[in-house]
Amino acid sequence: MLWGGPMSNGIKKNISWRPQTQLVRSGITRSLFEETSESLFLTSGYIYDTAENAEAAFKGDTQRYIYSRYGNPTVSMFQERLAMLEGAAHCVATASGMAAVFAALACMVDAGDRIVASRALFGSCYYIVNEVLPRFGIKSKFVDGTDLNQWTEALKEPAKAVFLETPSNPTLEIIDISKVAELAHAAGARVIVDNVFATPILQRPLELGADVVMYSTTKHIDGQGRALGGAILTNDDSFFADYLTPFLRHTGPSMSPFNAWIMLKGLETLGIRIERHCQNARAIAEFLTNHKNIKTVLYPGLDSHPQHTLAMGQMSDGATVVTFEVPGGKANAFRFLNALQIINISNNLGDAKSLITHPATTTHQRLTDDERTHLGITASMSRLSVGLEDVQDLIEDLDQALGAAPG
Repeated sequence: MLWGGPMSNGIKKNISWRPQTQLVRSGITRSLFEETSESLFLTSGYIYDTAENAEAAFKGDTQRYIYSRYGNPTVSMFQERLAMLEGAAHCVATASGMAAVFAALACMVDAGDRIVASRALFGSCYYIVNEVLPRFGIKSKFVDGTDLNQWTEALKEPAKAVFLETPSNPTLEIIDISKVAELAHAAGARVIVDNVFATPILQRPLELGADVVMYSTTKHIDGQGRALGGAILTNDDSFFADYLTPFLRHTGPSMSPFNAWIMLKGLETLGIRIERHCQNARAIAEFLTNHKNIKTVLYPGLDSHPQHTLAMGQMSDGATVVTFEVPGGKANAFRFLNALQIINISNNLGDAKSLITHPATTTHQRLTDDERTHLGITASMSRLSVGLEDVQDLIEDLDQALGAAPG
């Protein structure tokens, strides 16, 4: 079931639908007006015919909407649609991707528990595991995600959770979800995968052995830079009912109905957009690989990527982000970024517009120099989220900017 309210009325639920049909049709609840588009229910609360009905709702004797912090019809439609796409029994929408990360981890750990995480995490995710949760007595252990020997060693001791992102931000490391899940389950840990770079279109972590998958829906699912959101999905009934639901109900990181409506409309075109994103990203990665002013290129869809074979085994395409280095350090990287005319400098990703950032001074600036060096995040590195523009215009923009920063 979905968190926070009743199943939708009159839904034509067909699990045999193909993904693109699910993205357009699943989860629809129509009001008495029989509207075509999904309705936007902008309400914080709900009324009861009698005091007895209110009592029954709060006791859980009847299933209905009580308060929009708990559930809302528009939010439920989004949750159901995303759950069907992911192949998950349960889905909860949150106010942001970081709210999803924190809730998925914090809801199930107690003082003295261990979390084992891949070291290559988004900066805020690393902060939660390395600084926030340890304040409450949670022990954290970081490993190099691509090294199964390190996972094996770290999981010789019991753990409560394993947390990883693949592809990683920004170095696009690929972690073997199936093998890590096998090791984690033997240690008693649930596996939580941040799947934001791959999206549910390209990678299905639950099918690969993960217990929980989460997203910043701000990225590809919205896809147009309009709203914040997050989501947590699982097939683990106990995790959902015993840990996640009470944590979210009483801490309140709920998605607003308006943002859920935006995400619903974003899902309708997600498959089509991801296909074009990937086509453009591959073309740009190939162009950069052959450019004289480029030092290194990282893109999972290229044969040159260190984990290319693994990437193509658990993903259906190379994804939407290309990471690369120009020679000459930070000064030359900034010179290149400032010369771009179409591509915008922004720390966001998954947008229709191509966006580029300098991770060492933005998304991962909180890390120490040694931590960034260990992760391979250099002063020469840029992370490009490839958009939906004409790819030749993007290539020409990159080419002229690289000409202004020869190194």
